[in-house]
Amino acid sequence: MSKVRTVVVTLVITGFSVLVASTAFARSLDLKDAGISLWIFIIIGGMLILLQLIPAGILFFSFIGSASALAFKKKKISGENETAEEKKQILPGEPLPAQK
Repeated sequence: MSKVRTVVVTLVITGFSVLVASTAFARSLDLKDAGISLWIFIIIGGMLILLQLIPAGILFFSFIGSASALAFKKKKISGENETAEEKKQILPGEPLPAQK
């Protein structure tokens, strides 16, 4: 975006923000006659916001679980209590050694 367009977009957004926040515009809105439609809108909006807590909770607790698993994992001292099989681990994609 060019500099001129960026300045124009910034000024337009600022102007609309000032218009919406001004007291003259706020006084022109009247909620006396909104009635049942306003309550339906508020209830449905609240339900949508609360439904977002379900995946947020799942992500939060999975993050806590993985972070605590990494933090409290016991570190194995190399060379101690290792069998010969554990020392010769085969990585995925490597061919298996020939059995004799």
